[in-house]
Amino acid sequence: MTRFDDSTAIVTGGGSGIGERTARTLANDGANVVVADIDRENGESVAATISEETDAEATFVAVDVTDDGDVAEMVETATEKYGGLDVAVNNAGIGSTLVPTAEVSERDWQQVIDVNLTGVWRCLRAEIDAMAEEGGGAIVNTASILGRVGTEGAPAYTASKHGVVGLTKVAALDYASDDIRVNAVCPGYVETPMLEEAGLYEDEATVEQLRELHPQGRLGEPREIADAIAWLCSDEASFATGEAMAIDGGYLSR
Repeated sequence: MTRFDDSTAIVTGGGSGIGERTARTLANDGANVVVADIDRENGESVAATISEETDAEATFVAVDVTDDGDVAEMVETATEKYGGLDVAVNNAGIGSTLVPTAEVSERDWQQVIDVNLTGVWRCLRAEIDAMAEEGGGAIVNTASILGRVGTEGAPAYTASKHGVVGLTKVAALDYASDDIRVNAVCPGYVETPMLEEAGLYEDEATVEQLRELHPQGRLGEPREIADAIAWLCSDEASFATGEAMAIDGGYLSR
């Protein structure tokens, strides 16, 4: 027996980075996984790899978390194909351009909030309804160290991740009596495609600056975040809800 035998999980943003590793970790521990991502090519590849390399099943669903219909289809796929929903990881998110607060365009602000915060709420709404019908479940939302502190030039991203932390706490309170646990993780800087897309790998000096922000002197690995997410979703964390867990190499301790 493994931790998630006979369980069904959804992972948004499951096509790359932390989401990909989380989907694989849950599958390795026995869960059937709905890999949800806006990137069809990457998402289908992850689902195929899980099905080939583990005893679990995986299904890809193309999902834009700003679209109610996509989110509903994602949850329906889990419940209809695998018989219910036990675990959900709301990991889909985008970065933002680095500009001072007064210089952020309304379009850029709204896009980041729509995906990173409203998208999590939209997924929570559908997932909680499905879990309540089955008698409970566990949800983890991906926030960030910037859900706990600020940094110059990232007002929309920081606001969205602070919102995820607050939303997590309220949802945990609202559904504790339904045996639905809701937690968040707050990763430090992790070696993922998002960092590369943000241009933070352009030169070694920039990467070294990012490493030095963490007392451990390095960036995180997706595996380290995925392992924490899996623990929070498991019965080993049965008394944990409303937590925003930092996995950050000591970043927030300074």
